[in-house]
Amino acid sequence: MDKSVPTIMNTSSDLQVRWLGSVPYAEALAIQESMFRHGTDNRLLLLEHPHVFTYGPSADLEKNLKCDPVAVGADFVSVNRGGDITYHGPGQLVGYPLLTLKGKHGADTPPDSPAYVHAVEQVVIDSLREIGLSTADRFEGYPGVWIDVHTDHPRKICAIGVRVGRGRTMHGFAINVRTDLQYMSTNIVPCGIADYPVTSVEAEGITISMKEMVDVVVQHAALAWGDGQFDRQDVAWKQMPTDLSAFSRGEGPGKPVRMLGRLARAGVEDAIELSERKPDWIRPHVSHGEEVMTLKKTLRDLSLVTVCEEAGCPNLSECWSDGTATFMVLGERCTRACGFCLIDTRKPEAPDGNEPARVAEAIKNMKLSYAVLTMVARDDLADEGMGHIAECVRAIRELDASIQIETLISDARGTESLDIILQAAPDVLNHNMETVPRLQHAVRPSAGYARSLSVLARAKRAGLTVKSGLIVGMGERDDEVFGVLADLAAIGVDIVTIGQYLRPTTNHLPVSRWVEPAMFDTYKAVGESLGIGHVESSPLTRSSYHAKESAAHAVPVKIGAR
Repeated sequence: MDKSVPTIMNTSSDLQVRWLGSVPYAEALAIQESMFRHGTDNRLLLLEHPHVFTYGPSADLEKNLKCDPVAVGADFVSVNRGGDITYHGPGQLVGYPLLTLKGKHGADTPPDSPAYVHAVEQVVIDSLREIGLSTADRFEGYPGVWIDVHTDHPRKICAIGVRVGRGRTMHGFAINVRTDLQYMSTNIVPCGIADYPVTSVEAEGITISMKEMVDVVVQHAALAWGDGQFDRQDVAWKQMPTDLSAFSRGEGPGKPVRMLGRLARAGVEDAIELSERKPDWIRPHVSHGEEVMTLKKTLRDLSLVTVCEEAGCPNLSECWSDGTATFMVLGERCTRACGFCLIDTRKPEAPDGNEPARVAEAIKNMKLSYAVLTMVARDDLADEGMGHIAECVRAIRELDASIQIETLISDARGTESLDIILQAAPDVLNHNMETVPRLQHAVRPSAGYARSLSVLARAKRAGLTVKSGLIVGMGERDDEVFGVLADLAAIGVDIVTIGQYLRPTTNHLPVSRWVEPAMFDTYKAVGESLGIGHVESSPLTRSSYHAKESAAHAVPVKIGAR
């Protein structure tokens, strides 16, 4: 690291590093914007993007855009950063540092933005020099990092464009590792610079995997922004199309995916036999009184299903007696094939248009004060099922506007359909992360860690109270759970639930460990110390457990708000 670079970053804690895999630009932008607004820690998001052209406010598109982005299979996105038009795509390592900067002349003064850009450049320069590109350097008058700047043939290898606002940074750098350079040389004038070509690590004769490149960059970034210390979590580096459900591959219904190989690839080998006796703290004692049986009859009369019953929830009596219940709408068949879930994965039936009215009637008849609406994933529907959930919200409010409504939704595959439920404005928007980054692909192969973060970030941006949940005992480490809590706090999540995984059948992912009650207490303490308003954490906690109380106790996260 060039020691002449000013140390302008707040390095009071480890740099939080996340390798997120391939992430659509809009999803990564939603995460960035939320962490920019709500976060206070120092973090570095590393990823690749599918083909996309982005441009800043000062971009000269008439001069520098030479194609129709749609025609070349690329997205086209306006962003609030410096620089002209640039390209991101497979084989390019994109880094988004989200840092809290020190003031140039004290805490109440603006940070030294040029010094920060210099520091970003230096991280890239040092990384490239380490892998053998000894001529990597700055090129006076031109942004980014270049090769052979002191020759007649300088070449740009890394674009840099950042935003600094109120002491917080976003956007960052893009290193061409194995990038298809034709996307830049043919379709745009990269960064508005027509005089010099672009290059890549591969084009310069160096063979290196993306993971190896990430490893090098992380070390230099940690030296610059974390005093050499970092907490790193990666999503799976190897993913295969066959890991997805048939619906997620666009092939309609198919055989459920139950691949223990996914866990093995994630490094999980421990497994507790289904027949093994559970610890006393995970053995629920259920008692259904007359009141509960009466409510069951109401549900049967209206042909409705609650997750409370379907999942055999141990907290059913407690929640129903407290005026809370969870209704599963959009049918009982899911288009996903998550390794922990018992839901049927046969071809779903068409949504029942009368269901919203029946749900509202049941909630009124049951005298519920807090209702949770959950859903199966409906990748088969044009709107991902979000319109139906929104209709249920409206039907309940038309009958009784005092009833609080929580919606526990799928990720809507990251589409604009999510806006349908956001505009319906439930009192709480819940979407579960389920597990840590390393196990995402093993536990729920048709979903993704970054996508789920982006769903929560979009809900937060819409002004909703935002909730998420984790299941533990599937092979994660406690430090990884702490990392997820840090990520959720950084995007402004208000409520988190954490409970013990219980294996439904031998066809599902095994339990790797029984997490003791004291550790659940630790999860709660850590999460709330990070700024999450309320963490409901115990072996028997499920997504809707103490939902009404959690919503009442959660204080919207305002730490670092801008």
